[in-house]
Amino acid sequence: MRVVIAEDNALLREGLVLLLTSAGHEVVAVAGSGPEVLPALLEHRPDVAVLDVRMPPGFRDEGLRAALEGRRRLPGLPVLVLSQYVEESYAAELLGGGAGGVGYLLKDRVGRVDEFLDALDRVAAGGTALDPEVVTELLTRRKDSPLDSLTPREREVLALMAEGHDNAGIARTLVVTERAVSKHIGNVFLKLGLPTGDSGHRRVLAVLAYLNNT
Repeated sequence: MRVVIAEDNALLREGLVLLLTSAGHEVVAVAGSGPEVLPALLEHRPDVAVLDVRMPPGFRDEGLRAALEGRRRLPGLPVLVLSQYVEESYAAELLGGGAGGVGYLLKDRVGRVDEFLDALDRVAAGGTALDPEVVTELLTRRKDSPLDSLTPREREVLALMAEGHDNAGIARTLVVTERAVSKHIGNVFLKLGLPTGDSGHRRVLAVLAYLNNT
């Protein structure tokens, strides 16, 4: 898998390069500042980009802006964004397009190597990988919504769906049967007024689109 990395912290940047190359991926370009990111994406057209949200020169949202512009110019470009903190507005903007191949993880998740590599693979394949803390923010930021009608178990299932887990993964996490998971998913979609199909990552994107546009 060909990867572009954009991270201004030299130690973390080199750590990501070592981690990804050790996992068999090819790092085709690295960027240490915001203005370097988009040219690298357009030149190399990677299979996935790993980008920090805040980068020089302004340390505001340079990485995110580059990610959004990269996805506009290269439709379908998978992007995994890293952030030091849960920044709800950034997560919502990245996810608001309703397309696949997006991820938003806190930087400490990189230290959990297997989780990080699994998230990278899901994003590169067109899926979604959201940090559990980001999911919590998205699920609780609005009041008086149909989300309030979900049972505690249905909210757990919805959160795990948003993180990118499939039915089997949700069943293992909650220690229930896959049949029970399918039933909960059907109830979630029914209560949220969403299509009842639950195949592939499109079900996750439908839920995220609902959360970001209500």
